[in-house]
Amino acid sequence: MNYTQIAVYAVALGLLSPPLGIYMAAALENSSRLQSRIFGPAERLIYRLCGIDADEAMNWKEYLRALLVFSFFCFAAVFVMQLLQGKLPLNPNGLGAVEWMSALNTAVSFMTNTNWQGYAGETTMSHFTQMAGLAVQNFLSAAAGIAVMAAMVRGLAKRTETLGNFWGDMTRITVRLLLPLSLLAAGLLVWQGVPQTFAPNARAVTVEGAAQTIPLGPAASQIAIKQIGTNGGGYYNANSAHPLENPTPLSNFIEMLALLLLPAACVFAYGEMAGNRRHGALLFAVMLAFWAAGLAVSLWAESGNPAALEGKEVRFGITNSVIWAVSTTAASNGSVNAMHSSLSPLAGGTALFNIMLGEVVFGGAGSGMYGMLLFVLLTVFLCGLMVGRTPEYLGRKIEKNEILLTIIGVLAPGAAILAGAALSCAVPAALASLSCGAPHGFSELLYAWTSAAGNNGSAFAGLNANTPFFNIGLAAAMLIGRFAVIIPCLAIAGGMGLKKQCPPSAGTLPTDTLTFGALLGAVILIVGGLTFFPALALGPLAEHLL
Repeated sequence: MNYTQIAVYAVALGLLSPPLGIYMAAALENSSRLQSRIFGPAERLIYRLCGIDADEAMNWKEYLRALLVFSFFCFAAVFVMQLLQGKLPLNPNGLGAVEWMSALNTAVSFMTNTNWQGYAGETTMSHFTQMAGLAVQNFLSAAAGIAVMAAMVRGLAKRTETLGNFWGDMTRITVRLLLPLSLLAAGLLVWQGVPQTFAPNARAVTVEGAAQTIPLGPAASQIAIKQIGTNGGGYYNANSAHPLENPTPLSNFIEMLALLLLPAACVFAYGEMAGNRRHGALLFAVMLAFWAAGLAVSLWAESGNPAALEGKEVRFGITNSVIWAVSTTAASNGSVNAMHSSLSPLAGGTALFNIMLGEVVFGGAGSGMYGMLLFVLLTVFLCGLMVGRTPEYLGRKIEKNEILLTIIGVLAPGAAILAGAALSCAVPAALASLSCGAPHGFSELLYAWTSAAGNNGSAFAGLNANTPFFNIGLAAAMLIGRFAVIIPCLAIAGGMGLKKQCPPSAGTLPTDTLTFGALLGAVILIVGGLTFFPALALGPLAEHLL
């Protein structure tokens, strides 16, 4: 195993995420004069064109209403674009309309930041659909997740009736954060050989004399934001295992670093906005510990696997493939540079368990942080019960309403996963999509529902998910995984913002100590373990023992 590669990756993540988090906090709070001078003119133009008053404060219900309306129009735009694809420009290969159930699944997928793909991108989506539909949603769905995180922080850390302005948050996140990072990443990827062109497919003849079609298109721009925004949807069917999507060792490192950089930075942005950097650093340490443990288990499992290179690119090797697999499932990214179905049972089970934890081991852009805050509130509440005191977090009491909402946000995705997997085992049409039976076949089904409800998007590729059953069922799971968490989070923020701040006392639980970090880790493990252990025992664990 290449331990130097692991060390370089971890050090780069640890060095780059704190300053990026501080920059992000300044963008969300609009507190940087330099940022305002650079990006202010573009933002004001957007406000004028869209009729937005970015200074109009919204309570949690108004913020949620704006988010839901915006999400619906994003869904509708991508859905209609796919149905009309054959009549739209930038379609040099003459691709026709996408079948409506596949189009619906794809529109929900990209709107919810899942980017689950039941189709081959290079043979299904035109340049226009890839660029104006899917790539745009990669920006907007990521920005929506970060906006919800910002709104939740304001409600938890400040006494306020309002959570900010959704449209202003979306604009600043996109213009000040996602666009500059994506331009930088896309430039680096073009430098490494990733296509960025409107040309049709190229034709070539191999040395054996066989004709070959090489798919081209505006790939680099979509790959950049799919990694940075924790979206994960590949331009090509093979995702980042494709030699044009990920052509060199340097492009592999850039893409691998990008998929965790923004989620890690969100943790430091939270500490900055909440006025408690030590607490933010502790949450980062808890996430990093989970990531490191998953990486260690997966590397150990793959090192003893006699078929370790099956489903992996030889040019990347085992270590790079395992780092990517653990990182993409720790973040709700879902991009791959190797086939997860070919991982050893324990390594595949680790990837599956990462998503089952609630996508809070860094998690998605913004969504990982607000998902982790639900576990923080649950931990504080449980510790308060142990000592017989009303639990407090950031000086505000956690009461019945907050804990009920927290439980909904934590358990709703899990319920969708288990119900979907159970239903699939009873429906012949779902079982017909399996590539194999026995425990691995069950793991394929379980992974699909986990990936959808966890808004991850990766898959055990043996499952044929482009069927009516999975297109509709997984779309419903994606909606539950996204909005059954967002709605409780915003409601908690709205309620906590109205409460008076209590001064710390002898009974206040410090949330920036190693003790709290250990308790938080235990709660995450217990919730994940108790919820999913029976299902994991029927899939990856049974396959490992067999």
